[in-house]
Amino acid sequence: MIKVLDGIRVLDLGSYITAPYAAMLLAEMGADVIKVERPGAGDPFRFHTSTSNSPFFLAYNRNKRGLTLDYTQPDGIEVLRLLVQKADVLVINVRPGVENRLGIGAAQLQALNPRLIYCSITGYGADGPYAKRPAYDGVGQALSGLLSRFHQTDDPRIAGPAMADSLTGIFACLGVLGALHERSRTGKGRRVEVNMIEAAMAFLVEPLAHYLILGEDQPFYFRGAASQAYILRCRDGKRIGLHMSSPDKFWQGLAKAVGRPDLLTRYATREAKVEHYEEIGRELAAVFATKDRDDWISLLEANDVPFAAERLLAELEDDPQVRHLGTFNEVEHPVHGTVRGVNRPVRFDGDNESGFLPPPAMGEHSDEILGELGLDGRRIGELRSRKII
Repeated sequence: MIKVLDGIRVLDLGSYITAPYAAMLLAEMGADVIKVERPGAGDPFRFHTSTSNSPFFLAYNRNKRGLTLDYTQPDGIEVLRLLVQKADVLVINVRPGVENRLGIGAAQLQALNPRLIYCSITGYGADGPYAKRPAYDGVGQALSGLLSRFHQTDDPRIAGPAMADSLTGIFACLGVLGALHERSRTGKGRRVEVNMIEAAMAFLVEPLAHYLILGEDQPFYFRGAASQAYILRCRDGKRIGLHMSSPDKFWQGLAKAVGRPDLLTRYATREAKVEHYEEIGRELAAVFATKDRDDWISLLEANDVPFAAERLLAELEDDPQVRHLGTFNEVEHPVHGTVRGVNRPVRFDGDNESGFLPPPAMGEHSDEILGELGLDGRRIGELRSRKII
């Protein structure tokens, strides 16, 4: 397995998604990530289901070692300071000011280790009128404008994955990598700050540019119309996605595949296709309802049309391309048994293997990690008896 971050040690003091996800992305590139949790409390995501095998926790904590440590106590903060002195990166997601009250703020810890890259993740930023508010994914999606691009009905329910949280974790990882690169030249760490609002807004590159340049909101289906993308249900109830983009050859291939040459004359220009997007969608929906999806797949592939069968999550492992890529991995955990996940999406010289460690049980590696700091068995036992670890 190729570990491009081998030798980098990361302290993950996070909970829920943003910081743990950023740390996990670093771990999947080979960093030694230590998940630090307070005894008894732990990361609340561990307990989001009725079993200890919470998929919420397992999803964001692969490839980490687990340490329990009550760093709100004097002996606990002393151990954390020892960890910081040997660390390259610390990632935390708390409301602004909490870290300083606990004695683990950036200035406090970088005084111990000037090479430390301190990554602080917040909901709204370090200060400002909203800074002290609690923030979770739905809040980030709503305030950033992200939710408005996916939800415009009166249905109070929000569908889909935790996008604002995940985007924040990705940008935090990106910031840490940049700071590590700079440190290789300067020898000095940085305070990396990422907040959920700006991370989600940064994802909205195109609709924000549309507004900033033209002074108007991009219509809800503008992107689909501009790229000529459709999702169509076939006779067997299965769906297929099309994305013709702008090259005319793809529309020619589609017209041939569906036996509708009239589409090329009725919607002869790209502008006409964009203007009549909804009308074309209705026509294609009627056409695709006449055959099963496998029949359409053969016809579309033969005519070089950009398409894909819509996969449900349960179907991914059986998809020929996903299987060929070797996307999924399995690791064995002494408590949870086989834990399944996906390899990193980034390949280094063709290698994408990242199933190094299963998500840790709470405090699973405490003795191992403390031993690396030079604490002997007597001292570790004393800390455990006093519930510091």
